[in-house]
Amino acid sequence: MSSGRHSKDGIMVATGHVLDAKILESVRERALLSGGQLDAIALAGAVHDSGAALGAQGAAQSLEILQHEVAGLSILEPFARIPDVTDVLVDGQGQVWTDSPRGLELTDFSFSSAEQVRELAVHLATLAGRRLDSASPFMDMSLKNYRVHAVLPPIAAAGPLISIRVKHSTQLGLTEVLQHSLGFWDPLLRVIATQQMNFLVTGGTGSGKTTLLQAMLAEVGAQQRLIIVEDSQELQVNHPHAVSLQTRAANVESAGLVELKDLVIQALRMRPDRLIVGECRGEEIRDFLAAMNTGHQGAAGTLHANNPESVPARLAALGALAGWSVQATSLQASSALDLIIHLSRGEHGRRGPVALGTLETDEPGRMFMHTLIDLHSTDPMPEKARAVLEKKFGAKLMFKICADLNQSMAVGQRPC
Repeated sequence: MSSGRHSKDGIMVATGHVLDAKILESVRERALLSGGQLDAIALAGAVHDSGAALGAQGAAQSLEILQHEVAGLSILEPFARIPDVTDVLVDGQGQVWTDSPRGLELTDFSFSSAEQVRELAVHLATLAGRRLDSASPFMDMSLKNYRVHAVLPPIAAAGPLISIRVKHSTQLGLTEVLQHSLGFWDPLLRVIATQQMNFLVTGGTGSGKTTLLQAMLAEVGAQQRLIIVEDSQELQVNHPHAVSLQTRAANVESAGLVELKDLVIQALRMRPDRLIVGECRGEEIRDFLAAMNTGHQGAAGTLHANNPESVPARLAALGALAGWSVQATSLQASSALDLIIHLSRGEHGRRGPVALGTLETDEPGRMFMHTLIDLHSTDPMPEKARAVLEKKFGAKLMFKICADLNQSMAVGQRPC
């Protein structure tokens, strides 16, 4: 297994190409002064200022590696550029993993020391204007087409950790996202997006929640204004009027903190036709649900939940963070949200929707999931769900759903 190495003379990157330490120092200084943006001319100038030579392996390759160093992921950039890779992960032993439709895979590259991982994490934080040190041992930020999260010891017990989510510049359309799903999902999700229904996309880690939400929002009419709020910008919606806001960490004086709940309130003052919360994970759920209940249609977001049945419990937990009782959260959520779309990651890493449901409230005021479609169930479309589906989506789409479900099920198990 190869490893990257730091020495007084330079750094060896994953390709085996060695860069002089003087060059790296000069380039990094210029990058900090320019906010991490250096073109080829500025890079060449920084190399000249260092007084060192690029080496015999090729100036073009060296300049590309330097560009990765100052405006990308440095040593990890080549792994993030592998087709279909969605995540690049550095574990406590310095090993580098990638995630893709093939699943988690260990690469043949590893860092030679924990200090090298720490240096890279601090370097990435500096490029984004974030602080990462013993006093502030973790950070989350956006860098170019990546979302980067890093944790330092002693919080990370085994060693520094880096987790990178790749935000591919090529935006997939809804048909492409649903290429491995049953045919009825495409027209059904288009109706949900275009008819301004309020919905949550739920699922486990890596199930494709953000990708699906992004594709659905691209179907929204061009005349509508989308206000998107996120912890760290991930949604890149192909829409002419999408406005993005992201949170901000406190500075060294513990001032300037901007949380998701603050952004939701600000977004409501910006004339949104659609309010989008990238991921509901805290007390912002209160203002988000309240907005839906006061006339803001077409609101959407994502929520981490391992299965459809756990969605009510997750919402109740978030409501508790906002100071709501279980009953209050149940009433707000069941009246605000039209639909829950649940995703799963199946065989060969294929991601897609597997369930559709609505939130209901029982007599004691507790919330539960009313399943309309569940592809993991022996009864994928319960009898009581058919009338609801036909009312929401019409007889024509209902016929399409039935036909696809019948075709996918074994004889004798067909739901309709």
